[in-house]
Amino acid sequence: MGDELQIKEKVKERYGKTPLAGNSECCCAASECCGGNNSVTSPAQIAKNIGYDTKELESIPESSILGVGCGAPVNFADIREGKVVVDIGSGGGIDVFLSAKKVRDSGRAIGIDMTDEMLEKARNNAKQNGYTNVEFKKGDIESGIPIENSATDLVISNCVINLTVDKVAAFKEIHKILRSNGRMVISDLVTENEVPSNSVDSEKWCSCIDGALTRENYLTSIRKAGFHNPQILEEKLYQEGDGIDSKKITSLVIKAVK
Repeated sequence: MGDELQIKEKVKERYGKTPLAGNSECCCAASECCGGNNSVTSPAQIAKNIGYDTKELESIPESSILGVGCGAPVNFADIREGKVVVDIGSGGGIDVFLSAKKVRDSGRAIGIDMTDEMLEKARNNAKQNGYTNVEFKKGDIESGIPIENSATDLVISNCVINLTVDKVAAFKEIHKILRSNGRMVISDLVTENEVPSNSVDSEKWCSCIDGALTRENYLTSIRKAGFHNPQILEEKLYQEGDGIDSKKITSLVIKAVK
């Protein structure tokens, strides 16, 4: 339990610095482990490199684009007008604002984050840009997402579950808030070889290394939470075997249905 708490506090500490320091301080920054190109420093350019559409990025607050993540789950989510969308680990609000434009005034986009700094940044972005169909809430996705059970049509997340200590617990919390036949569409990282629990380093966990599961174990965690037939919608190589700690890291976009 002590080691798990240390990891959670380290993730929270580093992630909370991002609004001030940029993605160099963020867990799983795209320039660090989700894009591999350290010469790219513009958050918007990094977002484009991992799959976000240029015109869509230009339609949302620039300060919501932090250059973190390992994919663009919104591209695969088929977000429709009038739906309720929840983004897990919403950061500056990039995916919430993109979703808000698609669900329109009859729908709602809600961001969940565990750090006050990120929530303040996202809420300021919403207020300054006149968004009326968005909301940002504080929550720990492993112990209780602050959303009513069976009240959500779609859950999205971008390279966040990787950072949790108990991934099955996180997926169970997502499963709870989805309506029957509700969907989860997430981007995340998997590895060829998991790090043994007695060798885990909290700094490397924050860099999406030590917390990464194998593809098989990641999909098994989703099934254990009650989801049916998780599907891999996209797969990209993000680090060769001679990259971070000689580990091959792959980015996946995964869809699962309640």
